[in-house]
Amino acid sequence: MRQTILTTLLVIAAALSSCTVKDAPAAETFTESAVEPMTLSVQTKEQLPLEDAVETGAKAYMPLNYTDQKGMWFPYMSYGEYMFGKSEAEFREAVAQKYSDAKANGINTIYVHVHPCGDAYYRSELFPKGIYLDGDYDPLAIMLEEGHRLSLSVHAWINPLRAQTAEQMNEVDERFRIKALAKTNVNGRLYLNPSSDEALSLVNDCVTEIVDNYDVDGIHIDDYFYPTTDSSIDAEQFAASGSTDLSAYRLERCSKMVHGIYEAVKRSDDRVLFGISPQGNIRTDYNSQYADVRLWGSCIGYCDYIVPQIYYGFQNETCPFAETLAEWQQLVTCSRVSLVIGLAAYKQGAEDRWAGAAGELEWAEDETVLARQIELVNGSENVHGYALYY
Repeated sequence: MRQTILTTLLVIAAALSSCTVKDAPAAETFTESAVEPMTLSVQTKEQLPLEDAVETGAKAYMPLNYTDQKGMWFPYMSYGEYMFGKSEAEFREAVAQKYSDAKANGINTIYVHVHPCGDAYYRSELFPKGIYLDGDYDPLAIMLEEGHRLSLSVHAWINPLRAQTAEQMNEVDERFRIKALAKTNVNGRLYLNPSSDEALSLVNDCVTEIVDNYDVDGIHIDDYFYPTTDSSIDAEQFAASGSTDLSAYRLERCSKMVHGIYEAVKRSDDRVLFGISPQGNIRTDYNSQYADVRLWGSCIGYCDYIVPQIYYGFQNETCPFAETLAEWQQLVTCSRVSLVIGLAAYKQGAEDRWAGAAGELEWAEDETVLARQIELVNGSENVHGYALYY
């Protein structure tokens, strides 16, 4: 079935035309009409010559990003297959093959997992080495080299708040700040608490360390915001805030984190993009994760692109694909924020247990679902591409 998906995408990719490179205390402060025009975050090599970059203090590397993203996630869960127990040469060979396959399927942007669980798949002074990295090489450096060799835009994918399990954290060296800060325990997994300014400062330092030291084209986060709806995890901070609305307080804290990441990226290199990939269900974003996606999609100062995970079939009873896509088109109104649609390539050929009776077998019985979704995305106004999760 995976071969069927790849074949479908190859046909679609062949039909596509080539792509071209193309401070938040309150929402009203950052509406487009209220903010002076900003320098473009990404410029082509023709637009900004090397000597100009040197004169302005920018890194010699020119970030590579595309007007229309054709993205793909590379999650850390797969590192057990091609990183753990592998030599540097073996890892590089596997990465080169995976990226070459992606490129052949029309992909131009990749999100590589480098900070998934309060750890680091790069050279870090702030975090312990990732559990799948048992060699002395630098995975991010290799992923950047192999991606850029193929003219792929490489975005460093981080999970700002998620840390290791409580058991794993016991083995972490005391010198790492995350050991003292990641105390929120949700089902045995530890998290940084978004109500803590110290925690958010560590998140910003993580971003700065990556952008300062690596030629990344973007920083990317996905749908790990508030780790739980349990009111006990931030009761003390909520009481001290003076707020009377817990939901509003948490929305504000998440937006503070997002804005902090955006600012950290731009301070290091304002040509580097920052993107967010929230859940596709907008109601869930607000009700369980406290992700203020309307704010982030309508105002300058939070992100450069947003990739909602619209992992639903056309017949999904809760969030049918076409209708959900239209909701996001209406939500992302800032001209400085690009809307890219996250698609569930992994569902093609499988049952979808959460889709309701009408949609449960849609992906299993109709092998054209993903292709039709890509076709709809490509033909939609104000949408700047798609990203695939396998």
